[in-house]
Amino acid sequence: MDELPEGKSPRIKKSVALSGVVAADTAICSVGSAGNDLYYRGYDVIALAEQATFEEVAYLLLYGRLPNLTQLNQYKKKLKTLRGLPVMLRPMLENLPASAHPMDVLRSGCSALGTILPEAQDHNPGGAREIADRLIAGFGSMLLYWYHWSHNGRRIDTETDDDSIAAHFLHLLRGKPPTALHARCLDKSLILYAEHEFNASTFAARTVTGTGADMYAAIGGAIGALSGRLHGGANEVAFEIQSRYNDAAHAEHDIRRRLDNREIIIGFGHPVYTIADPRHKVIRSVAEQLCADGDNLVLFDIASRIESVMWEQKAMFPNVDWFS
Repeated sequence: MDELPEGKSPRIKKSVALSGVVAADTAICSVGSAGNDLYYRGYDVIALAEQATFEEVAYLLLYGRLPNLTQLNQYKKKLKTLRGLPVMLRPMLENLPASAHPMDVLRSGCSALGTILPEAQDHNPGGAREIADRLIAGFGSMLLYWYHWSHNGRRIDTETDDDSIAAHFLHLLRGKPPTALHARCLDKSLILYAEHEFNASTFAARTVTGTGADMYAAIGGAIGALSGRLHGGANEVAFEIQSRYNDAAHAEHDIRRRLDNREIIIGFGHPVYTIADPRHKVIRSVAEQLCADGDNLVLFDIASRIESVMWEQKAMFPNVDWFS
């Protein structure tokens, strides 16, 4: 060990215990203030999901206010112009294997776009918003260009004249314009998951940004965090659980058995929403509408039965954390 210079004392390290230290103050989003609420810039997310469009919500989050009709039409027109993919991005997407996870495709596409259309060195807010708009408009195009090439060997045209991001995505997925019901259901889902204050992915983005890294690095980090099984990936796990069962009775029997064995049922519980997730009511309605439209309510009935069993357990054993 080297000796300290004469007259110098060892520097005492500060505590690394940061519990309770404020990470940031934000007016963009507020989660769980009353146990089951979610607000975007002061607007209740449920009201936004029922009365607004995703484009209006994106404008609200990025530009700080809801757009008037003229601003909304201009914004939607702008997003339409950003649906095309840069020529240099397409070969990269074509070289990703069909076995790649969609979240990994988006992460890779985001990073590649950051080298093709890099952010300005000063990271100015206007430039950051331009990048956000480009990613909002282009992520669906990236994903579905890769999907159709890797699975079907087709290079698709990613520029459509669909009125919304949701309709554009479904059009590229199916190869034809979607029904109004399908487009509106996806639109609602995009609104409900557009922002979430300090969850793992939004916090990851803030952390990367805090180092002075560019916007693409921050979004790439957020996508990586979102893909994990303990965050956005939990949705896939929940779907896998529901897909085990042939019908609602089968689901109830197996879930009760698992609860008796003290297993955790993925898809229930939230560290911030102590009462219930406010988004649940809207998404449940969306799921029921889509299943009814497809004349197949089996999966919806299975999910509903699992939910009923879990709420029953919660009521019977209020002091047991069934919902972790």
